[in-house]
Parts: sequence; C-alpha cells; structure tokens
Amino acid sequence: MAILDPVLKNLIHNGNLRVLDWKNRLAVYGDGTGIPVTIRIHDLSTAWRLIFNPQLAVGEAFMEGQLTIEEGSLYDFLDLCFKNIGLKSLRYPLSRITERLRTWIRRIDQFNPASRSKANVAHHYDLSDTLYDLFLDADRQYSCAYVMSPDDTLETAQAQKKRHIAAKLLIKEGHRVLDIGSGWGGLGLYLGDISGADITGLTLSEHQHAVSNERAEKAGVADRVRFKLLDYRAEEGKYDRIVSVGMFEHVGVNHFDAFFRKISDVMADDGVALIHAIGRADGPGHTNPWIDKYIFPGGYCPALSEVMPAIEKAGLLVTDIEILRLHYAETLKRWRERFNANREKIRTLYDDRFCRMWEFYLITSELAFRYQGQMVFQIQLAKNYGSVPITRDYITEFETAHPPATVVAPVSRSLQIAA
Repeated sequence: MAILDPVLKNLIHNGNLRVLDWKNRLAVYGDGTGIPVTIRIHDLSTAWRLIFNPQLAVGEAFMEGQLTIEEGSLYDFLDLCFKNIGLKSLRYPLSRITERLRTWIRRIDQFNPASRSKANVAHHYDLSDTLYDLFLDADRQYSCAYVMSPDDTLETAQAQKKRHIAAKLLIKEGHRVLDIGSGWGGLGLYLGDISGADITGLTLSEHQHAVSNERAEKAGVADRVRFKLLDYRAEEGKYDRIVSVGMFEHVGVNHFDAFFRKISDVMADDGVALIHAIGRADGPGHTNPWIDKYIFPGGYCPALSEVMPAIEKAGLLVTDIEILRLHYAETLKRWRERFNANREKIRTLYDDRFCRMWEFYLITSELAFRYQGQMVFQIQLAKNYGSVPITRDYITEFETAHPPATVVAPVSRSLQIAA
C-alpha cells in the first residue's frame, strides 16, 4: 500500500480503517476507535485513480466492484471518511490542484440553456416510477422534509414541509400561484387544496408533467391546478405567489441573475415568493464530480453569498431566511432505510451496479449534510416590505391551525416508464 499510504495517514486520524490491496497486504489507519472497517482495493490502477481524483474515483471504484467493503458497511466506511475530512479539503497537492481546476471551470459545467436543462432533468427524474415508489413517500416529495421530531415518519416530515412552505407563502383563495420545478405535483396539489388558489406548475420532465396532470384530473381540480412542460425562462404569466422547491440547484451559477429577474418579472407588486434549495456553508465551490457525472449533471448547490447579489440585482427584497441544517440528513436517512429495505426489488428493476450507485449517492449526500456544511435555505422574497407581517408569528399560527396532511393519494402508477 505504499502508493496510498501517505494520503491515508494524512487523512485518517480517528477511527479504525484497515485497507487490503490486490496482493492481500494490509495497512491500518486511525486511532483504533469506533467500528472497524476493512476495504479492499482490487488493482493498482484503482489505487492511482484514488490518488489523482478521489472525489470521482471512490464512487466509481465502489460501483464497479474495484473497491469492496470486507468488514463493516458502506455507510461505516464513508462515515469514517467524512468525519475525518469534515469541512477541510483533502490536504495533499494533487487533490488541491484538481479542486481548484473544478472551481475555475464550473461555469462551463453549469452552463444550462433550456435544451441542456431538459436533458439534465430527464437523466435523473425520468427513471422508473417504481424506483421512486420504493424509497420516497406516497406523494413522491423528492426534497428536504421538515423533521420536527426524531420519531417523525417520512410521511409526517414531508407533510410538515409542505405545511411550512404554505405558511410562509401566505396563500389565499383567488391567488394565482406559480410552482417552478413542480416535480410529481404533490406540492401544487396541496397548496391548491389548502387554499383554493389557482396553481400553475412548471417542469422539464415529460414524465412528471404527465403524472402531475393525471393527478389533478383524478382529484377533480384540473380546472385550477395544472402543470406545464415549460422552462421557467419562458413563463410569461403574472402571479401573486411563487414557490420553487428543490429546483434552484439545477439553475447553475451562470443563470442566477436570469432566474431572479424572471421571479421579479412574473411576481405581482404585492407578491411573495419562497425559494427552497440546498446550499453550502463553506463559500463558493463546485459540484462533487461523481454526483455531477452520475446523479445530477449540471447541478450546483450555491453559497448564500452567491445567491444574494442576484436577488439584489433583480430588485427583490429578502423578507425572511431560514436555514434547515440537519433536516435533509434526516430525510436522506429515511430514504436510505427504505432503499435498503427494498434493495432486491430495485435490483430486479436495474442491476447490482445501479444499486451500488444509488446507495453511494444516498449515503454521501446524507453525510455531506452531517459533516460538510451542506444545508437547505428557504428565502422568502417580496417587492414590498408590507406584503409580509413584521413578525414570524403568522407561520406558527398557520401551522397550529393546519395539522399536517399525512394521508395522500399515492402517485398514479398508470403512467410507467420501463426500467
């Protein structure tokens, strides 16, 4: 293990990591505390890739079976690594060089015109319906839940998320509401049901578009809840309320100004908007290359310091910011547990490699929120300070008056995509 030894000695100070190489040679790292974890690196080329490009190579090696877990679990191994790395960058020259290069070229990676945005969305969201049914809640809320108690089920936490967003939007009957990045329609249907408002959702996923409109038809609300297959940049209506949940991460740093200009353009003078998105606490950076290649191409979770200038340029007022710190870690934990409980069913949909990829995605995402400064921000925006009450009591009052609706009609399975 001479190749990796200097890197691992510098990286792993706490824990108990045992590494076997392709010649069955053993090296031990850490202080011996915690759960013992043993991994095997199966060939020399994998070892070199781990040195030159660890952020990409660890995930790829695990997916391809070139790095296997011999003792402990994948979660144990990654938890040990993330705890040791924390908010720090990997401290050796080759890694620092690749980190800087990724930050320099991020505007190329995140250039997302409408056609590229549509392809990026299809890459992830047009997978099999059954896959999402097997790890999400019945409403297919695929964004950070609002976990108020460790005992909250996934259904309860996601219902609390929708209620929390509705409270901040101050929606009333007769309002026109725009949902940018409307997913499978669950939030739009909830907002329409709880307020009687007129809802328009935008999505770039052809499948989500079809499923969402089918749900509105079945609920008998298609006359006031509808979903359009449309890029946000092409929307030309005027709306009293605007919401975007889990979509801003797909905008790309090049397009922040355009995004908030569009919010301003379509917002009524007394309107209110809420942007709910993943952010980073450690300042501007780049997307993890493995996540960018295999899970969310073109995506980026920004620092607030990158978002606020675009809001200011658009002439919008920030009326509230809330940081949800560990809520997404707890959401991902619940998704991971459901994924593991249904792993055999998912394997029959795809294959073992896909299962390893998805497991790696869920675990690394969870641990990024626990140890590496990932968080979710909810930014409330207006054009007029008088559009929102001067205290936050209205949020609690709304939530007290509206128990979370944890029972929802499951997303229709009549529109399936083959695995």
